[in-house]
Amino acid sequence: MIEQKEHFHGSDLEKIEKIYGIKKETIISFSANVNPLGISYKLKEELPSHIDAISTYPDREYTALRKAIANYIKADHQDILVGNGSTELISLVIQLLHPKKALIVGPTYSEYEHEISLGGGRSHYFRLRESEDFLLNETALFETLTPDTDLLVICNPNNPTSSQITRRTMRNILDCCKEKGIFVMVDETYVEFSENCQEITSIPLTEYYNNIIILRGISKFFAAPGLRLGYAICGNRKLMREMDGFKNPWTINSLAAIAGEIMFTDERYIEDTKRLISTERSRICKLLDNNPAIKYYPPHANFILLQILKEEITSYDLFDLAIRKGFMIRDCSSFPFLDNKYIRFCFMNQEDNDALLDVLQRAVGYTEP
Repeated sequence: MIEQKEHFHGSDLEKIEKIYGIKKETIISFSANVNPLGISYKLKEELPSHIDAISTYPDREYTALRKAIANYIKADHQDILVGNGSTELISLVIQLLHPKKALIVGPTYSEYEHEISLGGGRSHYFRLRESEDFLLNETALFETLTPDTDLLVICNPNNPTSSQITRRTMRNILDCCKEKGIFVMVDETYVEFSENCQEITSIPLTEYYNNIIILRGISKFFAAPGLRLGYAICGNRKLMREMDGFKNPWTINSLAAIAGEIMFTDERYIEDTKRLISTERSRICKLLDNNPAIKYYPPHANFILLQILKEEITSYDLFDLAIRKGFMIRDCSSFPFLDNKYIRFCFMNQEDNDALLDVLQRAVGYTEP
């Protein structure tokens, strides 16, 4: 077995190819959390006809794109700012708010802490507990939030736990934070995969609260990470003007802007995606229900977190075994509060899901009765 030098992420296919000698084109990535349908049907059909757009500068205001997003999410386009992926927008928020002390609900995506650190701030974690199935304990969170906290960071649904927070709970959180002068940044990268997206998204709350900003992107749901297109929704017009003035102009190229205008209107693709993920999420949970060697946590995004209950098997053991079969899963031991007994994988098409499950269940000594 190859000694593990580092943790592999969904975008690390070149590293996998080099270390394992497996051609990256043959790897099925269950780690990247990208929509298995591939890019939008309409985008694939229509984008080539717009190739000449690269000979002109994009609209500096990206008005058509922002209006397309606004129609998709049912918001005012004036409350939307676009950026070079949600990562650029996370960085902008941190740079402008310049939090000295941030509270991050975790385990979660590491980029939040990284950006806060670059800005000279300190990150503290509010821990989602395994004993509570990684669900948010609202009372405990309120007790942890203190007036010296500048920023609260929440990923909803959360990566890697696939747990989520309802809009009712988010409203309570915003009320508490408003009283204590705390700004809230909500990453909704995975919310479109949720079974009850309209009950989970916090976008309607931006009409009433000026202490919240919501970040989204097209990398996961629309399977277009290479386009680097993200957007922020915020009712605090002053903050939005500051962010717009602080960011570089034209961070989104002409083709990416046009692609966004196209894909947000692809209703058939959007419905097909929701149907596929919903079906496979439910089916996979049922298949895992009777396995005594694995515990899963109820998933709401397009991925699932598993705990390995068999003492002699680690997350790296399963990662190594799966990658040798051409399947890349996520060893979650690098996430805060998770150890070498946790793995995560996303939902692909039924055939690939069944093939991966067969490898994992056999590895822990379980076969279907």
